[in-house]
Amino acid sequence: MDSLTQIALGSAVGVAVMGRRTAAWKAALWGAIGGTLPDLDAFINHGDAILNMTRHRAESHALFVLTLAAPVLAWIVSRVHGEAALFRRWWLAMWLVLITHPLLDTMTVYGTQLLQPFSDYPFAVGSVFIIDLAYTLPLIVGVVAALRLKSARGLAWNTAGLVLSTLYLGWSVGAQQHVTRVAQASLQADGIAAEHLLVTPSPFNTVLWRLVATTPTEYREGFYSLLDDSPRITWTVHERGADLIAQHHNEPYLARMAAFTHGFYSVSATEGHLFVTDLRMGQEPHYTFRFDLGSDTERTNGGHRPTLNGSRPDLATALPGLWHRLLGNRPPSPAS
Repeated sequence: MDSLTQIALGSAVGVAVMGRRTAAWKAALWGAIGGTLPDLDAFINHGDAILNMTRHRAESHALFVLTLAAPVLAWIVSRVHGEAALFRRWWLAMWLVLITHPLLDTMTVYGTQLLQPFSDYPFAVGSVFIIDLAYTLPLIVGVVAALRLKSARGLAWNTAGLVLSTLYLGWSVGAQQHVTRVAQASLQADGIAAEHLLVTPSPFNTVLWRLVATTPTEYREGFYSLLDDSPRITWTVHERGADLIAQHHNEPYLARMAAFTHGFYSVSATEGHLFVTDLRMGQEPHYTFRFDLGSDTERTNGGHRPTLNGSRPDLATALPGLWHRLLGNRPPSPAS
């Protein structure tokens, strides 16, 4: 999730655990710091664009590593504020602040390696977008109330914010499962035998969902809004680059992307260069993570490091279009 959301969640958890045992501003401040720490791995350069992507949310987001870090952070906090008697409570607070960060990240589609260093599997529920104010605002309101209201009412507001935001995550999973069933039925009705199906929300909401269905040779993209008047989905068809995948499947960077994206990737060649695209984040024809793997010669000689070649849509036109589609307005193009 975005930094503001992680700060808000960390602060809310810190305040909830510490209560009035210490000043609310201390719990909120250290909750915000603890909620930010795991994402500092974004500043580590692993040598190339693909490694930087696939090594993000790795050890710094691992439950085992963060569990080890919690007492260290708690010791620092309790000593800084002269609250050694509260060390165990700070330990519990910092542990919950730290581990709720990767657990929340797991709700997005990116991929979080919770079990490092024992496994590099990237867990991803994909039921919420990386920025969603419906999740974040209750947390912010609750923390602000806890800081401004010195009575138990402030803590109650903070607890309510945590409950509402957690319920929203539950709603997102339920909505995702419903849309998954709709998409599967639509694929079956169209006679499409998809190997894998991705169902993830479009930006900033959980009403309009983006769908990606893959076969060995192609992928289909579709959208479904909970406000649509029909469960039938219009799919657009795109080549995955099956011949290129077969030809270069032993390429280490390609294999890494295949594993990290759970198979939701495509391969293309332009002007002699090989490109791999993560199909999970973005939409046709704009994808956040598209990498240039270099030419055959560069890859053979080892003289090329993958570079990011992604693109983003123009928000001035994309956001109104997203809102229009969210309301159940279907595009005029026929099903493919």
